[in-house]
Amino acid sequence: MTSARAVLDRRRRSRGKTAIGVLLTAVMLFPVYWMLNVSFTPDRDMRKSPPALFPAHATLEGYQAVLDQQLPYLGTSLVVALGTVLLTVALAAPAGFALAKLRPRGGGALNFVLLAAQMIPGIIMAMGFYAVYLSVGLLQSVPGLIIADSTLAVPFAVLIFTAFMSGIPGELLQAAQIDGAGPLRTFWSIVLPMSRNSVVTVSLFAFLWSWSDFVFASTLAGGGAHEPITLGIYHYIGNNNQQWNAIMATAVVASLPAAVILVLAQRYVAAGVTAGAVKD
Repeated sequence: MTSARAVLDRRRRSRGKTAIGVLLTAVMLFPVYWMLNVSFTPDRDMRKSPPALFPAHATLEGYQAVLDQQLPYLGTSLVVALGTVLLTVALAAPAGFALAKLRPRGGGALNFVLLAAQMIPGIIMAMGFYAVYLSVGLLQSVPGLIIADSTLAVPFAVLIFTAFMSGIPGELLQAAQIDGAGPLRTFWSIVLPMSRNSVVTVSLFAFLWSWSDFVFASTLAGGGAHEPITLGIYHYIGNNNQQWNAIMATAVVASLPAAVILVLAQRYVAAGVTAGAVKD
């Protein structure tokens, strides 16, 4: 009897925790649902009081506005994000390998500098980039945005690569050296293929940071011919502040690439972020 009662109590507690978890999840996801709801709501129903929880007369006008006006911004964001990913991995992966396995002098100081770099406010970095870009002619350009966004991702990426590559057995590298492979060949043929999880993790975060950047975009690309989607939404709100379905439809479309990539890469990210946390 006591055992059966204990089992029932555990089930009740489990159900209570599940209910609380579902409630909290619903609260956190409600803004996402409301964004979807408004994106399908006609303009004439936008100011209803109380607002409708479901779009009674759903319309695709907002998404038509996205196709008509926002595609160039989305294309620029995609190019900048992919360029940021490539540049970040190209710089951070060799640096992480060097810090993890080659043990250069000053490696500890470099790790401290990388940590400190992540604490610098973005607006300060944006002002510095503006002064430099003004001199070299990179203002309002896609390469300028890629370089600026990479500065946010590279310090984090180096730390992730260093932690992951530190766990690669030294015997594998020694075997490669015996076979005549130099550091570059060892990195390219052995270390990098084994670091798939960390590469995916770094690529994901670099993509997300670049895709959602507003500070660098508004400072370095504002008013130019190549503006990312964050500025597209910003301009759209300013110029069409009554068409909230179009604004929310733009936000939905802009969220899709990041959401899809996050879902596809989540298992690699879990392994990549926790790499190096536990040592034998």
